[in-house]
Amino acid sequence: MYDDILLPTDGSDGIAEAARHAGELAARFDATVHVLSVVDTRNRFESPTGGLSDAAWTEAERERAEAAVEKTVDALPDGVAVETSIVEGVPKTTILDIVADEGLDMVVMGTHGRTGLDHYLIGSVAEKVVRRSPVPVVTVRLTEA
Repeated sequence: MYDDILLPTDGSDGIAEAARHAGELAARFDATVHVLSVVDTRNRFESPTGGLSDAAWTEAERERAEAAVEKTVDALPDGVAVETSIVEGVPKTTILDIVADEGLDMVVMGTHGRTGLDHYLIGSVAEKVVRRSPVPVVTVRLTEA
């Protein structure tokens, strides 16, 4: 039923809980977990007073993505088949593109459960993926580690 499960990660605290869910599903269906982190190419500090060049922002994002993938893979149960990738783009769009392009069967992703002003200002990648995904999406509430 599920052969390929996408597990997007930004390295947030609590990602182990989402990894546990993805790992249990993968073990049950003999599936591969595809751990993905997106190097966010939108430089939020791109202004004359922002202080970060595009190159510095991208490098910092790449380092964050590499650490996020490593942390998430370490949280997966032993014996689960894993593939990893780090790609550049806008997280919500990139996740949905990879689901469609790679023919993945399911997405398991963490959510912070932000509400109110935080939700309005920061948005929710998980919410956007849930609304637009062509495959089932399991969201896991991330808790502080």
